[in-house]
Amino acid sequence: MKLLSIVTAATALFSSVFAAPSADPSVELEARAGTPSSAGTHSGYYYSWWTDNQGTAYYTNENGGTYNLQWSGNNGNLVGGKGWNPGTANRVINYNGTYQPNGNSYLAVYGWTRNALIEYYVVESYGSYNPASAAQSKGSVTCNGARYDILSTWRNNQPSIDGTATFQQFWSVRNPKRNPGGAISGTVDVACHFNAWRSAGMNLGSNHNYQIVATEGYFSSGQAKITVS
Repeated sequence: MKLLSIVTAATALFSSVFAAPSADPSVELEARAGTPSSAGTHSGYYYSWWTDNQGTAYYTNENGGTYNLQWSGNNGNLVGGKGWNPGTANRVINYNGTYQPNGNSYLAVYGWTRNALIEYYVVESYGSYNPASAAQSKGSVTCNGARYDILSTWRNNQPSIDGTATFQQFWSVRNPKRNPGGAISGTVDVACHFNAWRSAGMNLGSNHNYQIVATEGYFSSGQAKITVS
C-alpha cells in the first residue's frame, strides 16, 4: 500500500497480506537491513510488516503494543505496525510515541473488511504528501475533537487480502494533520469514522480482517516508535 499517491497507495501494504508469517511469530524480530516481511502475533498484538527490500529498513516488535521502525536510503516502499486481527467496528484506539518522517510517509489506522472487500485508512499524520489530494471527496467529519476529510476511490484489478480484485478504498484524513517530527499521540474512535462513512454511502464489509496502526515510508527516510493500545 503505497499511500504516497492514492492511486498507488495500496500496492505496498497490499503486498504485506501475502507475506509469509515467521516460523515463530512470537519471537521478536531483530532489526537489521532487509528485516524480512512477515505477519503474525507478538506480545498479545497482531503485527504486519512488509518491505520491497529496495531501501534499508529496520523493523522491531517490542513489548506489548510497541513497534520500532527506522528506514533510510530514499528508495523503495515499506510499511509496518501493530494492532488486532480481527478488527472491530467499535474499537477506540490509542497510540503514542515518536514519528519523524523525511519525505513521503504516513501514520494511520489501517484495515480491511470482507463482504464487501474494502480497504480503509484513518490518517493521523503524514510527511510531504497529503493523501487527500487524489481521491473523491465525500465531505468531512469531526471525531475526537478533530476534523477529517472523508474520501473514497476505486482500485481495479489490484492485490488485496483476497488476491487480485477490484475494490474500494475508504479514507479519513485528519485536517490539519498531527505535526510529524517528534512526539505524537492520539485517539481514534473507529465507530465515529465508520458511521460517517456509512452516512456518505460508504459501507464497510460485515467481516473485519486486521486493523493496525501503521507507519509507511515511500522513497523517503525516517523513524517511528509507536505504542498501540
